Amino acid sequence: MCLAVPAKVLSVTGDRAKVASLIGTREVDVRLVRVRPGDFVLVQGGFATERLDAKDAEEILEAWAAAEAGPHA
Repeated sequence: MCLAVPAKVLSVTGDRAKVASLIGTREVDVRLVRVRPGDFVLVQGGFATERLDAKDAEEILEAWAAAEAGPHA
């Protein structure tokens, strides 16, 4: 199973962007969305699939943190 991970765009070069997420910094394909440095995106399978506003990205990151902490945190 593949999950979409929220990430912040650090830089864009052509159809590729460097992004930072909970799992580290990596390069992804951005042909499916228009992005600029500072934007938030959902990344799945090496592709940025959707642009997010900062509030939505923060909510998703909080949900990830709660899930990682487990039910007894």
